[in-house]
Formats: sequence, structure tokens, C-alpha cells
Amino acid sequence: MIRKILAAGILVAAMTAPALADPIEGNWKTKSGETAAISACGGSFCVKLRTGNHAGKQIGKMKAKGGKYSGTITDPANDKEYSGSATLSGSTLKMRGCVLGVLCRSETWSKL
Repeated sequence: MIRKILAAGILVAAMTAPALADPIEGNWKTKSGETAAISACGGSFCVKLRTGNHAGKQIGKMKAKGGKYSGTITDPANDKEYSGSATLSGSTLKMRGCVLGVLCRSETWSKL
């Protein structure tokens, strides 16, 4: 009897674990057509390119704050770091990087 209860508990825990993932986690198609993976990393979310000329390079790190995300974004072409933010709306993610909070560039990514 105890084995059945334990097995049922493990099964329920295994089924609910994916539901605990933050909606920003997963693979995203960038504006340039590359794939970026966003995953949890030490209390934040790390953004890493999976495809393209800069595959394997981490290009961002953000923390969740009330449904929005903020942190840093790195341009993979020149390794310059910018203050960054992201806003999630359904299956689209608006990424924004700024210099001094005034010169900004935005991109919209799609969930894969």
C-alpha cells in the first residue's frame, strides 16, 4: 500500500514539474531567424543562442519582476552589453536593449 502511495506521489510530482516552468523559458526565434534558448540559471533567466554564427554564446541574463523581465543583453557581434528588458505577450517576446536608458533598440521574438 505504501509503495502505491509513494509511486502515485512521484508520478504526480513528475507531471507537475514542467508546469512550474516560467513562461519565458523555452526556444525563441529571433528577428534575424536564429534560435535563442531561455532557461533558468541561478535565480535569473539566461539567454543563449543555439543557432547561427554565434551559437553557444550567452547573450543575456534577466530577472522576473511582476510579469516583466529586466537585466542585461549583449550584442553577440561586438560583445557590447546593454541594459535590457523583455515583455511577454502570449507567444511573442519583445526584447529591448538600451544605452543610458535613451538610445534603445527593440526586437520581437516568436516562441518555437
